[in-house]
Amino acid sequence: MHILITGSKGQLGRELRELSSKWPQYQFIFTDIDELDITDNKKVEHFFKDNQPYLVINCAAYTAVDKSETDRLTARSVNVLAVKNLALACSKHQAKLIHISTDYVYTGHGPIPYRETDFTNPLTYYGQTKLEGEEMVEEFAADAVIIRTSWLYSQFGHNFVKTILNRAQQGLSLNVVFDQIGSPTYAADLAEVILNSISKMEFMSGVHLFNYSNEGVCSWYDFAKAIIDIKGLNTVELLPVETSAYPLAAPRPAYSVLNKSKIKEELEMEIPYWRDSLVKCLKQL
Repeated sequence: MHILITGSKGQLGRELRELSSKWPQYQFIFTDIDELDITDNKKVEHFFKDNQPYLVINCAAYTAVDKSETDRLTARSVNVLAVKNLALACSKHQAKLIHISTDYVYTGHGPIPYRETDFTNPLTYYGQTKLEGEEMVEEFAADAVIIRTSWLYSQFGHNFVKTILNRAQQGLSLNVVFDQIGSPTYAADLAEVILNSISKMEFMSGVHLFNYSNEGVCSWYDFAKAIIDIKGLNTVELLPVETSAYPLAAPRPAYSVLNKSKIKEELEMEIPYWRDSLVKCLKQL
Protein backbone atom coordinates (compact mmCIF):
# COMPACT_ATOMS: atom_id res chain seq x y z
CA MET A 1 0.00 0.00 0.00
CA HIS A 2 1.80 3.11 -1.26
CA ILE A 3 1.59 6.33 0.79
CA LEU A 4 2.85 9.44 -1.00
CA ILE A 5 4.29 12.21 1.20
CA THR A 6 4.74 15.61 -0.45
CA GLY A 7 6.84 18.35 1.16
CA SER A 8 8.89 15.66 2.88
CA LYS A 9 11.82 18.00 3.66
CA GLY A 10 9.70 20.26 5.85
CA GLN A 11 9.07 19.92 9.58
CA LEU A 12 6.05 17.68 9.34
CA GLY A 13 7.40 15.66 6.42
CA ARG A 14 10.59 14.88 8.29
CA GLU A 15 8.69 13.86 11.42
CA LEU A 16 6.58 11.54 9.27
CA ARG A 17 9.78 9.99 7.93
CA GLU A 18 11.06 9.50 11.48
CA LEU A 19 7.88 7.67 12.49
CA SER A 20 7.27 5.74 9.26
CA SER A 21 9.14 2.61 10.38
CA LYS A 22 6.44 2.06 13.01
CA TRP A 23 3.93 1.51 10.19
CA PRO A 24 5.60 -1.32 8.20
CA GLN A 25 2.32 -2.22 6.52
CA TYR A 26 2.70 0.89 4.32
CA GLN A 27 5.29 1.67 1.68
CA PHE A 28 6.08 5.35 1.99
CA ILE A 29 7.21 7.46 -0.96
CA PHE A 30 8.82 10.65 0.33
CA THR A 31 9.00 13.48 -2.19
CA ASP A 32 9.82 17.15 -2.28
CA ILE A 33 10.01 19.55 -5.20
CA ASP A 34 13.16 17.85 -6.55
CA GLU A 35 11.32 14.53 -6.92
CA LEU A 36 7.83 15.83 -7.68
CA ASP A 37 6.78 19.36 -8.56
CA ILE A 38 3.14 19.28 -7.50
CA THR A 39 2.47 22.66 -9.17
CA ASP A 40 2.90 20.86 -12.52
CA ASN A 41 -0.28 18.93 -13.30
CA LYS A 42 1.37 16.75 -15.96
CA LYS A 43 4.14 15.68 -13.58
CA VAL A 44 1.58 14.86 -10.89
CA GLU A 45 -0.46 12.75 -13.31
CA HIS A 46 2.64 10.93 -14.54
CA PHE A 47 3.73 10.22 -10.97
CA PHE A 48 0.33 8.82 -10.03
CA LYS A 49 0.31 6.53 -13.07
CA ASP A 50 3.76 5.17 -12.20
CA ASN A 51 3.27 4.75 -8.44
CA GLN A 52 -0.49 4.31 -7.90
CA PRO A 53 -0.59 5.71 -4.34
CA TYR A 54 -3.35 4.55 -2.04
CA LEU A 55 -3.16 7.80 -0.08
CA VAL A 56 -1.41 11.17 -0.34
CA ILE A 57 -0.32 13.21 2.68
CA ASN A 58 0.22 16.76 1.45
CA CYS A 59 2.70 18.50 3.74
CA ALA A 60 3.89 20.88 1.01
CA ALA A 61 3.07 24.54 1.59
CA TYR A 62 4.38 28.03 1.03
CA THR A 63 4.54 29.20 4.65
CA ALA A 64 6.49 32.48 4.38
CA VAL A 65 3.64 34.57 5.80
CA ASP A 66 5.15 38.01 5.21
CA LYS A 67 6.74 37.15 1.87
CA SER A 68 3.37 35.85 0.67
CA GLU A 69 2.09 39.41 0.64
CA THR A 70 4.42 40.24 -2.26
CA ASP A 71 5.35 36.84 -3.73
CA ARG A 72 1.71 36.07 -4.41
CA LEU A 73 2.26 34.00 -7.54
CA THR A 74 4.40 31.43 -5.72
CA ALA A 75 2.12 31.35 -2.69
CA ARG A 76 -0.89 30.69 -4.91
CA SER A 77 0.93 28.09 -7.01
CA VAL A 78 1.91 25.99 -3.99
CA ASN A 79 -1.05 26.56 -1.68
CA VAL A 80 -3.87 26.51 -4.23
CA LEU A 81 -2.90 25.23 -7.69
CA ALA A 82 -0.78 22.34 -6.39
CA VAL A 83 -3.56 21.27 -4.02
CA LYS A 84 -6.02 21.25 -6.90
CA ASN A 85 -3.61 19.07 -8.91
CA LEU A 86 -3.33 16.57 -6.07
CA ALA A 87 -7.06 16.54 -5.38
CA LEU A 88 -7.87 15.90 -9.04
CA ALA A 89 -5.26 13.14 -9.31
CA CYS A 90 -6.48 11.49 -6.11
CA SER A 91 -10.06 11.52 -7.37
CA LYS A 92 -9.08 10.14 -10.78
CA HIS A 93 -6.91 7.35 -9.35
CA GLN A 94 -9.18 6.49 -6.37
CA ALA A 95 -6.60 7.67 -3.83
CA LYS A 96 -7.39 9.27 -0.51
CA LEU A 97 -5.92 12.63 0.52
CA ILE A 98 -4.80 14.14 3.82
CA HIS A 99 -4.16 17.87 3.46
CA ILE A 100 -2.61 20.13 6.10
CA SER A 101 -4.02 23.61 6.59
CA THR A 102 -3.68 26.37 9.16
CA ASP A 103 -5.30 28.45 11.88
CA TYR A 104 -4.62 31.50 9.68
CA VAL A 105 -7.91 30.81 7.85
CA TYR A 106 -9.73 32.25 10.89
CA THR A 107 -9.97 35.95 11.75
CA GLY A 108 -8.00 35.49 14.96
CA HIS A 109 -10.29 37.73 17.01
CA GLY A 110 -11.41 35.12 19.58
CA PRO A 111 -12.18 34.82 22.43
CA ILE A 112 -13.77 31.37 22.05
CA PRO A 113 -11.67 28.47 20.64
CA TYR A 114 -12.40 28.05 16.95
CA ARG A 115 -14.47 25.13 15.73
CA GLU A 116 -14.27 23.75 12.22
CA THR A 117 -17.67 25.23 11.43
CA ASP A 118 -16.78 28.78 12.50
CA PHE A 119 -16.64 31.63 10.02
CA THR A 120 -13.37 31.95 8.11
CA ASN A 121 -11.95 35.32 7.11
CA PRO A 122 -8.14 35.28 6.69
CA LEU A 123 -6.20 38.41 7.61
CA THR A 124 -3.29 37.59 5.28
CA TYR A 125 -2.68 36.49 1.73
CA TYR A 126 -1.04 33.34 3.09
CA GLY A 127 -4.22 32.54 5.02
CA GLN A 128 -6.34 33.30 1.97
CA THR A 129 -4.36 30.87 -0.20
CA LYS A 130 -4.55 28.16 2.46
CA LEU A 131 -8.32 28.61 2.66
CA GLU A 132 -8.58 28.38 -1.13
CA GLY A 133 -6.47 25.23 -0.96
CA GLU A 134 -9.05 23.73 1.38
CA GLU A 135 -11.73 24.66 -1.14
CA MET A 136 -9.81 22.80 -3.86
CA VAL A 137 -9.88 19.67 -1.69
CA GLU A 138 -13.59 20.05 -0.97
CA GLU A 139 -14.42 20.58 -4.65
CA PHE A 140 -12.18 18.07 -6.40
CA ALA A 141 -11.21 15.30 -3.94
CA ALA A 142 -13.53 12.35 -3.40
CA ASP A 143 -12.25 11.13 -0.02
CA ALA A 144 -10.11 13.47 2.03
CA VAL A 145 -9.23 14.80 5.45
CA ILE A 146 -8.20 18.42 6.01
CA ILE A 147 -6.36 19.18 9.25
CA ARG A 148 -5.97 22.77 10.42
CA THR A 149 -3.08 23.22 12.81
CA SER A 150 -1.24 26.06 14.56
CA TRP A 151 2.19 27.15 15.80
CA LEU A 152 3.99 24.13 14.35
CA TYR A 153 7.49 23.31 15.60
CA SER A 154 9.88 20.34 15.67
CA GLN A 155 13.51 19.35 15.90
CA PHE A 156 13.75 19.95 12.15
CA GLY A 157 13.74 23.06 10.00
CA HIS A 158 13.29 26.67 11.03
CA ASN A 159 10.76 27.38 13.78
CA PHE A 160 10.08 29.42 16.89
CA VAL A 161 11.50 26.87 19.33
CA LYS A 162 14.85 26.63 17.55
CA THR A 163 15.08 30.40 17.12
CA ILE A 164 14.46 31.09 20.81
CA LEU A 165 16.81 28.31 21.88
CA ASN A 166 19.59 29.51 19.57
CA ARG A 167 19.38 33.12 20.80
CA ALA A 168 19.14 32.08 24.44
CA GLN A 169 22.19 29.82 24.16
CA GLN A 170 24.10 32.79 22.78
CA GLY A 171 23.09 34.80 25.85
CA LEU A 172 21.09 37.30 23.80
CA SER A 173 18.17 39.16 25.33
CA LEU A 174 14.76 38.35 23.90
CA ASN A 175 11.69 40.45 23.24
CA VAL A 176 8.64 38.25 22.65
CA VAL A 177 5.03 39.27 22.10
CA PHE A 178 2.60 38.48 24.91
CA ASP A 179 -0.65 39.57 23.25
CA GLN A 180 -0.94 36.76 20.69
CA ILE A 181 -2.58 33.67 22.17
CA GLY A 182 -2.67 30.15 20.76
CA SER A 183 -1.61 26.54 21.16
CA PRO A 184 1.76 25.18 20.00
CA THR A 185 1.79 21.99 17.93
CA TYR A 186 4.66 19.52 18.10
CA ALA A 187 5.00 18.21 14.55
CA ALA A 188 5.83 14.70 15.82
CA ASP A 189 2.45 14.59 17.60
CA LEU A 190 0.66 15.74 14.46
CA ALA A 191 2.58 13.19 12.37
CA GLU A 192 1.43 10.40 14.69
CA VAL A 193 -2.17 11.58 14.45
CA ILE A 194 -1.93 11.56 10.65
CA LEU A 195 -0.46 8.06 10.51
CA ASN A 196 -3.03 6.73 12.97
CA SER A 197 -5.83 8.23 10.89
CA ILE A 198 -4.88 6.27 7.75
CA SER A 199 -6.62 3.10 8.90
CA LYS A 200 -9.64 5.10 10.06
CA MET A 201 -10.03 6.66 6.60
CA GLU A 202 -10.92 3.23 5.20
CA PHE A 203 -14.30 3.72 6.87
CA MET A 204 -14.74 7.38 5.90
CA SER A 205 -16.12 8.83 2.70
CA GLY A 206 -16.31 12.41 1.50
CA VAL A 207 -14.25 15.32 2.82
CA HIS A 208 -13.77 15.77 6.58
CA LEU A 209 -12.33 18.85 8.30
CA PHE A 210 -10.56 18.72 11.68
CA ASN A 211 -8.64 21.07 13.97
CA TYR A 212 -5.49 19.81 15.68
CA SER A 213 -2.96 21.36 18.05
CA ASN A 214 -1.55 20.32 21.39
CA GLU A 215 -3.77 20.86 24.43
CA GLY A 216 -3.53 24.01 26.49
CA VAL A 217 -3.17 27.70 25.73
CA CYS A 218 -0.28 30.14 25.96
CA SER A 219 1.14 33.34 24.49
CA TRP A 220 4.32 33.45 22.44
CA TYR A 221 5.98 34.94 25.54
CA ASP A 222 4.79 32.01 27.69
CA PHE A 223 6.04 29.62 25.01
CA ALA A 224 9.47 31.25 24.99
CA LYS A 225 9.62 31.26 28.79
CA ALA A 226 8.88 27.53 28.85
CA ILE A 227 11.69 26.84 26.35
CA ILE A 228 14.15 28.80 28.47
CA ASP A 229 13.01 27.22 31.74
CA ILE A 230 13.11 23.65 30.45
CA LYS A 231 16.63 24.11 29.07
CA GLY A 232 17.83 25.84 32.25
CA LEU A 233 18.76 29.09 30.53
CA ASN A 234 17.14 31.36 33.12
CA THR A 235 19.95 33.93 33.10
CA VAL A 236 18.71 35.10 29.69
CA GLU A 237 16.70 38.32 29.75
CA LEU A 238 13.21 37.72 28.36
CA LEU A 239 10.94 40.73 27.95
CA PRO A 240 7.22 40.68 27.07
CA VAL A 241 6.26 43.19 24.36
CA GLU A 242 3.12 44.10 22.43
CA THR A 243 2.56 43.09 18.82
CA SER A 244 2.76 46.77 17.84
CA ALA A 245 6.47 46.68 18.71
CA TYR A 246 7.04 44.37 15.72
CA PRO A 247 5.29 45.79 12.65
CA LEU A 248 5.21 43.11 9.94
CA ALA A 249 4.00 42.97 6.35
CA ALA A 250 1.25 40.50 7.31
CA PRO A 251 -0.80 40.84 10.52
CA ARG A 252 -0.76 37.89 12.93
CA PRO A 253 -3.92 36.49 14.53
CA ALA A 254 -4.31 37.73 18.09
CA TYR A 255 -6.15 34.53 19.05
CA SER A 256 -5.44 31.16 17.43
CA VAL A 257 -6.84 28.65 19.92
CA LEU A 258 -8.41 25.66 18.18
CA ASN A 259 -11.26 23.55 19.53
CA LYS A 260 -10.22 19.89 19.09
CA SER A 261 -13.43 18.20 20.25
CA LYS A 262 -14.26 16.87 16.80
CA ILE A 263 -10.95 15.09 16.12
CA LYS A 264 -10.88 13.65 19.65
CA GLU A 265 -14.39 12.26 19.33
CA GLU A 266 -14.57 11.16 15.69
CA LEU A 267 -11.01 9.85 15.29
CA GLU A 268 -10.57 8.89 18.97
CA MET A 269 -7.32 10.82 19.29
CA GLU A 270 -5.63 11.60 22.60
CA ILE A 271 -3.86 14.95 22.51
CA PRO A 272 -0.80 15.71 24.68
CA TYR A 273 -0.41 18.92 26.68
CA TRP A 274 1.77 21.44 24.85
CA ARG A 275 4.45 21.75 27.55
CA ASP A 276 4.85 17.96 27.83
CA SER A 277 5.43 17.76 24.08
CA LEU A 278 7.85 20.69 24.24
CA VAL A 279 9.94 18.75 26.75
CA LYS A 280 10.11 15.81 24.31
CA CYS A 281 11.18 18.06 21.45
CA LEU A 282 13.84 19.88 23.47
CA LYS A 283 15.43 16.57 24.40
CA GLN A 284 16.22 16.18 20.69
CA LEU A 285 17.91 19.58 20.48
